[in-house]
Amino acid sequence: MSIEMKTKQLKICIIGTGYVGLVSGTCFAEIGHSVICVDNNKEKIENLQKGILPIYEPGLEKMILKNKKEGKLFFTTNIAEAVNKSDIIFVTVHTPTKENGETDLRYVEDVSKEVARSMNKYKVIVSKSTMPVNTSQKIKEIINKFNSKRIKFDIVSNPEFLKEGTAIKDFLKPDRIVVGVESKKAEKIMQTVYKSINSPIIFTSIESAEIIKHACNAFLATKISFINAIANVCENNSANVEEVANAMGLDKRIGPDFLKAGIGFGGSCFPKDVSAFINVAKKSGYDFNLLKEVKKINKKQRDIFLDKIIKNIPNIKGKNIAVWGLSFKPNTDDMREAPSIDVINGLLSKGAVIRAFDPVAMNKAKEIFKDKIIYCKNTKETLKYCEALVIITEWEQFKKIKPEVIKKLMKGFKVFDGRNIFSPQEMVKAGFNYYSIGKKL
Repeated sequence: MSIEMKTKQLKICIIGTGYVGLVSGTCFAEIGHSVICVDNNKEKIENLQKGILPIYEPGLEKMILKNKKEGKLFFTTNIAEAVNKSDIIFVTVHTPTKENGETDLRYVEDVSKEVARSMNKYKVIVSKSTMPVNTSQKIKEIINKFNSKRIKFDIVSNPEFLKEGTAIKDFLKPDRIVVGVESKKAEKIMQTVYKSINSPIIFTSIESAEIIKHACNAFLATKISFINAIANVCENNSANVEEVANAMGLDKRIGPDFLKAGIGFGGSCFPKDVSAFINVAKKSGYDFNLLKEVKKINKKQRDIFLDKIIKNIPNIKGKNIAVWGLSFKPNTDDMREAPSIDVINGLLSKGAVIRAFDPVAMNKAKEIFKDKIIYCKNTKETLKYCEALVIITEWEQFKKIKPEVIKKLMKGFKVFDGRNIFSPQEMVKAGFNYYSIGKKL
């Protein structure tokens, strides 16, 4: 089916309809551009044309339907047509991590070849997926090699800073927009792309832009692992990590964000980007031991939590354990690197019976756990027959349930709160043995 882009705004092609591509493409349409989203997965594209999304993100479905109806957002498997009809090509394909920590760029390389073969006039080609430094230059080399018509183009690095659960707000009202360019022409075009968004645009070299994304995520991951390490020290000394974090966060040099102790980070960004940045540093001649320790602390935090559960539930084999939360964070169905996977598999290895619930991630969880666990309809159903409750994801609906209600529904009286969503005093008052992170009663 031919795509007719009617708007006078810029014509944008998004290659890859994963999380970054789908959110970015939809938001570009929302601010007035004509957008074609391309993917080689025919079933995914057919579903998107029907308004069926492959991911959960608050507000995204409604925005997609709106912009499709207004004729600003299209979906296709035809990369040649999409490239031909667009002024700017955003590459948002998957960049997974290999076992050795190196970023797998095969999809980026394949797309670069397709773009080179399809170009019919000057294009700005933008890498938006998280890629190691010097990847944009590799894209340039590939396009030059397969660009038989010798059509002119510019390469740009425009890393995304989207948080799952708040991605639309992050795109439309960002703290800053980072754009790495190699020409004034490309800089001017990118200014036009983002002219409707009232945020500072930081123009840098392409290499700096590529490093900025990895540096930001690595720093935030470090902050999380740091407060989790502090939580373990607090717990061993009868201190309260929340009191410590609150005082730390009031220091303007530190700030309060990402100082919430728990069972570690997961998802598609932090674990992948930390590993990739360690590899980037190694290749450039620097051994990034700090980030290696960040990874170790994050993994250890899950082990500590699991050990706490097993230690405090004698004869755990055959006992029913309720689990609240499966996604790696609230407001997403993303199960990639989710702490729930390690914790649940650890409990299953000890013979526990798992009754689990997550507001949106149940289908994704079934792909991982199959029939090894019991999938419940709601929070209260999980508690029936259970000796203990394990809280892994801090969904708002979990926080609203009164301790007295939990106590009434459960068989046992142990609660293991991996996200510190309840007050220890209230839980003890309600008759629970309450185990949290970084707080020892």
